[in-house]
Amino acid sequence: MTVAEYIADQLFKNGIRHVFGIPGGPSIPYMEAFRSAGIDFILTSNEAAAGIMADVTARLTGVPGVCHATFGPGATNMTTGAGGSLLDRSPVIIFTSEIEEKMIHRTTQMNIDHQKLFEPLTKATFRLKPDNAAEVIHKAFNICREEYPGPVHIGLPSDIANNEIERLSESFTGSGNKTHRNDVDKIISVLEKSRKPLVAAGLTSARYRLGNRLTLFLEKYRIPVVLTPMAKGLLSEDHPCYAGVLFHVLSDYLEDIFEETDLVIGLGYDPVEYNYESWLPDVPLIHFGTKETDMPPLNDVLQFTGCPDEWFSILNRLDHSSIIFNRSAIQSVRDETAAVFNGFTGHFGPVTALKVLQEELPGDALLTVDVGSHLHLAGQYWKTSGKQNIIMTNGWSGMGFGLPASLAAKMIYPGRTVVCVTGDGGFLMMAGEIITSRRYNLPVITIVLSDGELNLIKLKQSWQNLAPYGTQLYSGDLFDSEMFFGINVLSVDSEESMRTAVIDALLMNKPVIINARIDPDDYRWLVVRKQG
Repeated sequence: MTVAEYIADQLFKNGIRHVFGIPGGPSIPYMEAFRSAGIDFILTSNEAAAGIMADVTARLTGVPGVCHATFGPGATNMTTGAGGSLLDRSPVIIFTSEIEEKMIHRTTQMNIDHQKLFEPLTKATFRLKPDNAAEVIHKAFNICREEYPGPVHIGLPSDIANNEIERLSESFTGSGNKTHRNDVDKIISVLEKSRKPLVAAGLTSARYRLGNRLTLFLEKYRIPVVLTPMAKGLLSEDHPCYAGVLFHVLSDYLEDIFEETDLVIGLGYDPVEYNYESWLPDVPLIHFGTKETDMPPLNDVLQFTGCPDEWFSILNRLDHSSIIFNRSAIQSVRDETAAVFNGFTGHFGPVTALKVLQEELPGDALLTVDVGSHLHLAGQYWKTSGKQNIIMTNGWSGMGFGLPASLAAKMIYPGRTVVCVTGDGGFLMMAGEIITSRRYNLPVITIVLSDGELNLIKLKQSWQNLAPYGTQLYSGDLFDSEMFFGINVLSVDSEESMRTAVIDALLMNKPVIINARIDPDDYRWLVVRKQG
């Protein structure tokens, strides 16, 4: 096989059916090899979007996502996607074209050191050659899947695609994770003493889709549960143990529950989302994870590194008969937050916009949410009914995530309703991907919460008693038109018009944009200052 044929063959055998990216001249042999192997090359408008689509594809399928960019500027654009898959923990393989060997150390157009570029943004980076192709591809698949999963970069010199590979041994099994010495006896001793524990479930639990396992555990052990943002959907918001989401709006209400806690159990909690010390009450902490991680410099901190089966086996040492479960405290927090949200539905702000969406979307809808004040709101407000049906970035938190994420989700689930909720700032960063939705006929509903500003930055300026500066995006209307890149724009400015637009959009079998001209004042009262 040639190098290009071998790579395509290995991708297909590992379950890859899409490669996202923007080609350069050296990409052509690889694209032809992908086509011959039955892999679609999905052309995006920006390489960052390609990286995000690879990330979300990996999350939804469990199969590594793959993306591709050309030299220099293509590669630098791709780094945004690399960072996302690194800190949001998605297995991704990133290919970039590189200058051929004879010119690699010369001054030449578009030439930078891709290995140095990607080193801090990936788990590993390689420069592939015909004599190491088999080894590098094999390593890349192993490394990207290992805990924590993440991206691996492979540079493809521009002159090797049609060279025959030299088949080498493919016995590589992985890079190996550091083994943590678990003090199980001490962990069990702390568990047995607890009377009012609290479970904080996080990103690792979400990746392992432990919602059903957690629900079964809670049938025996009535324990309050808080979630990190990316774990949203692990537990139904109506479950008697569900208390709320850390970090997002009104999460300061959770302090009433923290005050009663005598032990925090981190269940697949990943500090990349939100450090323990930012909220942890002054009680012991037991962290259950799949990989040893840095813990806060506090007393009474223990961690167990192993698989989820082992976590629950140890947690079953809790004495359920001695646990004191204060259902009324949880219900009080839920009632208070619901009352606050209801208080913002008398005008057309972001709460009302999400309320309409919640009421009108089908139960199996997938929601992708971009970064901004609206993400803080959606993470707490949106009801998932215990389904992991909301997709966001929090470890990386890159604006512009929502739109390409929704396109990837629609490709994976063509029969489901997919909705992107984004601010106008995030939309402007990825507006070119509207053409991608049109090119591949991906009927995603894009809700742009238009307020004309970078609201979260404006809020943070106000917390420092500063006047708004550098946050106004435009004056007048964002679209000022009924079409954008050939896609219908439905402009709304009230609950009634929003409801009508959502109903109409659901009947269209094509991409549509709802330009929701909202009053952003809700955020001023909802976003938690100390966690901003």
